[in-house]
Amino acid sequence: MVIFGATGDLMKNKLLPSLLKLYQQKKLGEKFYIVGFARRFFTNEEFRKDMALHLRSINQYHNAWESFKNNLYYQDGDFNDPRGYKELIKNLKLFDKKNKSCITRFIYLATPPNYYEAILENLKKTKLSKGCGDKDDKWTRIIVEKPFGKDLRTAITLDRKLSRLFEEKQIFRVDHYLGKETVQNMVAFRFANGVFEPVWNKNYIDHVQITFAEERGVGNRGQFFDGVGLLRDVGQNHLMQLIAAVAMEMPRSFTKEYLRDERAKVIHAIRPIEEKDVSKFVVAGQYRDYLKEKNIPKDSNTETFVAMKFFIDTERFANVPFYVRAGKKMPKDVVEISIVFIQTCQILFKEYGCPEIGNVLTIRIQPDEGINLRVIAKSPGAKLALGTVDMKFSYQEQFKTRGIEAYEKLLLDIFAGDQMLFNRSDELSSSWEFITKILNGWKDKKAKIVKYIDGTWGPKEAQDLIERDGKKWL
Repeated sequence: MVIFGATGDLMKNKLLPSLLKLYQQKKLGEKFYIVGFARRFFTNEEFRKDMALHLRSINQYHNAWESFKNNLYYQDGDFNDPRGYKELIKNLKLFDKKNKSCITRFIYLATPPNYYEAILENLKKTKLSKGCGDKDDKWTRIIVEKPFGKDLRTAITLDRKLSRLFEEKQIFRVDHYLGKETVQNMVAFRFANGVFEPVWNKNYIDHVQITFAEERGVGNRGQFFDGVGLLRDVGQNHLMQLIAAVAMEMPRSFTKEYLRDERAKVIHAIRPIEEKDVSKFVVAGQYRDYLKEKNIPKDSNTETFVAMKFFIDTERFANVPFYVRAGKKMPKDVVEISIVFIQTCQILFKEYGCPEIGNVLTIRIQPDEGINLRVIAKSPGAKLALGTVDMKFSYQEQFKTRGIEAYEKLLLDIFAGDQMLFNRSDELSSSWEFITKILNGWKDKKAKIVKYIDGTWGPKEAQDLIERDGKKWL
């Protein structure tokens, strides 16, 4: 596995711990080579020492690190200069020669997206993408991290570059939310339980809410984030996957293409918010202290919060509103999907008073993955009075484990060549069509970015967006 950008945060915080854990669990095989590629000059030993410094708790890996580190190698080079790539190829050939075989190559782009074009160009020039020979290029796999482009045009351009070098079956577009246990479990939860599927439609669902909240601000990611903004950073990828998990139809079978077919259909069916209507259905916010963050221009108009309302034009969800909000510097870290069912208790119990919101099914993605069902029940006492109670299910409590981490799962699937939990090109183009219209609407109208106080649930305008429909954020 060749990791471009091996001295960056993704390698230190996600890839390295996940690879080490897989090694500890004996899931990497006997012989493997992880080669870091970045601009800094390191010897192999210096690279290993640098990686050890960034493991949060090296003690938890016991003796695994001491043997694992010997599989780490390093090649310095500029992403724009073919010379580093050529040196890398020499080292990879030594591994092949040592093992007397052509070793499968996994090329991981763990860099900011602005380097993708240069790396792909040099993979082509130096024939690094070809593997150890023309006959073996089919075994090479390319792994690309989100965001996949900045808008529809750049996403299409990137996709064309990828397709010139690799077949679709070789391309793994990583959105780690697809590796989350709860997102995967939604398919099982919806279609394996006969109690939910019959009411999972417009006849019973009043609306759907999705909240994607982060307590922290941009931190050290200011330079990257300010050129991207929240809508691109999580809206085009993470949120789209959560929406697809809610609204997709049952796949014909639980296999790669059938599952991706249904995801793609849902994303394609999201009704576009036309540029002239963006101000009516989308709210953009910026937390008050954003301009004080490191590497943020003092006149930045980048959004750190987005709330929107839209519809999905399928028979199942026709005219059911979806309300989505996502932001930084929120009161807490939480990612939740709430299915709010139509309130019916007033038909029989009107004179006794019904709770304002009745049945709600909440799927919590983080921090504590689980499912919560709110039901209406009689309150204790001689008089008839109704209230709500929650039935809760937690993965940690029920199974005594949080399950496999997202990046561990995705890495195992990459090694196995299983693309079920990875984006397909048609999913990406449909999501970018939707997002690009909003971006253009902001550009043309010079969208007003409204300020909100750090540690709150966003600007007042986000409350107004849902409350004018007679509903409330949960």
